Amino acid sequence: MSKEMLNALDTLEAEKGIAKEIVIEALEAALISAYKRHYGQAQNVEVEFDQKKGNIHVYAVKEVTEEVMDSQLEVSLKDALAINPAYEIGDKIRFEVTPKDFGRIAAQTAKQVILQRVREAERSIIYEEFSQYEKEILQGIVERQDNRYIYVNLGKIEAVLSKQDQMLNEFYQPHDRIKVFVSRVENTSKGPQVFVSRSHPDLLRRLFEQEVPEVYDGTVEIMSIAREAGDRSKIAVRSFDEDIDPVGTCVGPKGQRVQAIVNELKGENMDIVEWDEDPAVYIANALNPAEVSDVIFDLENPKSCTVVVPDSQLSLAIGKRGQNARLAAKLTNHKIDIKPESQMAEFYAQLDAQEEAMADAADEMMLEDENLSTEE
Repeated sequence: MSKEMLNALDTLEAEKGIAKEIVIEALEAALISAYKRHYGQAQNVEVEFDQKKGNIHVYAVKEVTEEVMDSQLEVSLKDALAINPAYEIGDKIRFEVTPKDFGRIAAQTAKQVILQRVREAERSIIYEEFSQYEKEILQGIVERQDNRYIYVNLGKIEAVLSKQDQMLNEFYQPHDRIKVFVSRVENTSKGPQVFVSRSHPDLLRRLFEQEVPEVYDGTVEIMSIAREAGDRSKIAVRSFDEDIDPVGTCVGPKGQRVQAIVNELKGENMDIVEWDEDPAVYIANALNPAEVSDVIFDLENPKSCTVVVPDSQLSLAIGKRGQNARLAAKLTNHKIDIKPESQMAEFYAQLDAQEEAMADAADEMMLEDENLSTEE
């Protein structure tokens, strides 16, 4: 088996990139276990693989002692000196104990070790390759589905699409070609596992990078995304070039750019709004297509605000089942309370009363400070 073994190791190194030393180390460890299984002794056994000839030798390692208590583990000083006068008590001596039929066992073990190393190497290569695609878009083909996942063929591996990562308006059939977002890649005991998504907000980000060159090169930046996958999304964008309209750039001539994304997402509606440093302007933009009259921030909680809209715009601002307001709140990271202008007289009165109360409290504190200073 010597030539075949050496040829197999050379092939592994050339084709799979698995170093011979790694395989030989694993092989020697496996052969010790095989020796123990077949011959019942391995606690003082070493296996050596001859890398030049491909031969395998088994050695029993014994310690030199004055008196032998266990002949399998020890050798007397007298016998050791007969072998070599330089031996002393405590030295280790290797005696070859290679069984005559060990070649057959070694061949079987070698085959198992090589197959295992090949599988591990292939898994490692696939993991390294697909971990580089994490947070990116790949195109795959729907293979099959069960109660837990839809399985998407990405070429070298089958990715899984969970129910929460699927879009509610989509039905997946075998052989369908779909673009998926690689949400994470894990290296499990069963091999690499790739998780993909169609509902992840960053799928939108990557689709805009593909369709809009200005987003890809950074001239236009996507600042925030709020998405209810398969139904509606809001995207906030800004431009680093004053001559470029970020919203118009993303929409494209006659809406071609955004329409390509809408088609990919099976009709998911897109609201593209302009990001602004002024939170009031940004929130008003986020409630598009509704018109906003005023944005009033809570004095105690700057992340909470009341948005005033004309009475005729109230239902549009809130949206179907509150969707427009909900997406705007998520996009801007603000709690938004929408009120019609007809209800604002009472609200402004409450606001004035609140401000007056805070002013009175401040005056009282100043008066107390003055009294304390006078007493001192």
